[in-house]
Amino acid sequence: MPQFGEPLPGRVHRDRPAAFGIAAREGLIALARVSPDDGAAYLDLPGGAIDPGEDEVQALVREFGEETGLVVIAGRRITGIRQYFVLTGDEPVNNIAGVYAVEVTGENGALKIEADHALVWLDPAEAIRRLRHDGHAWAVAKWMRDPK
Repeated sequence: MPQFGEPLPGRVHRDRPAAFGIAAREGLIALARVSPDDGAAYLDLPGGAIDPGEDEVQALVREFGEETGLVVIAGRRITGIRQYFVLTGDEPVNNIAGVYAVEVTGENGALKIEADHALVWLDPAEAIRRLRHDGHAWAVAKWMRDPK
């Protein structure tokens, strides 16, 4: 599993199990635009941490809904990635994540609970250039080579 990012010197990055997804529609992919109160907006693949008692697929489906309001079904696992970064609140983590191709089966606004996240659809090549995490960009590139 490839490792992306660099650990912060002198800080311990705890392993954080996570799952992310790539949903395609009419040549575009779904992204979450995150607009934190304390900084500039950025783009991520929808997804996030695995809660206790969940597996990757359950977490992916839940997180996709919370961030975008989309109802999804997980397809094949595209890849696994590791990504060093710092969570809001200054906690250094190393996401250890599965990335899945997902199918959108509907929309349910009641699922979307993360007010600082907004659904955007972007061309995959543009997404690669603009995604915050190198691991997410790499996963999109890998998906582009075999989107089925």
